[in-house]
Amino acid sequence: MPEDDKTHPIPDLTGYITEGQLILNRELHKRGVYPPMDVMESLSRLKDKGIGRGKTREDHSDLFNQLMAAYSSGKNARELAVILGTAALSDLDQLYLKFADEYERRYISQGESDNRGIEETLDLGWDLLKILPRSEMKRIRPEYLDRYWPVSPGEGD
Repeated sequence: MPEDDKTHPIPDLTGYITEGQLILNRELHKRGVYPPMDVMESLSRLKDKGIGRGKTREDHSDLFNQLMAAYSSGKNARELAVILGTAALSDLDQLYLKFADEYERRYISQGESDNRGIEETLDLGWDLLKILPRSEMKRIRPEYLDRYWPVSPGEGD
């Protein structure tokens, strides 16, 4: 878009409502994330109709919501680190910052020839959330936490 103006109108003469919008991010591109998808800005109008039990996996919606919340917190921690320095962040903020970095590097980024399926992607999401304390998983139902992130004996936060 001219001058990165994402509000610039795009003519659509098809008469159909588009499914969504994919927004690319210049900063992700500079850091080598490919494709540099800005997942916080991108939009899917039909997402909720295509995920969950019978479509993908029962934990998909909760996992998605938790990943987005954690990524948002990590991006906020990144902004604070720019202003205050990483050393000024709390231990939890530093974990969220690490989560955001790993989320971009391992979850968003995929090689051109990668063919990661939905199950592998969901499992990767759970693996990344384990960077954070289990007590931070406030958007995931307890039964999904118990199924996909069981607590080992002696394990704490």
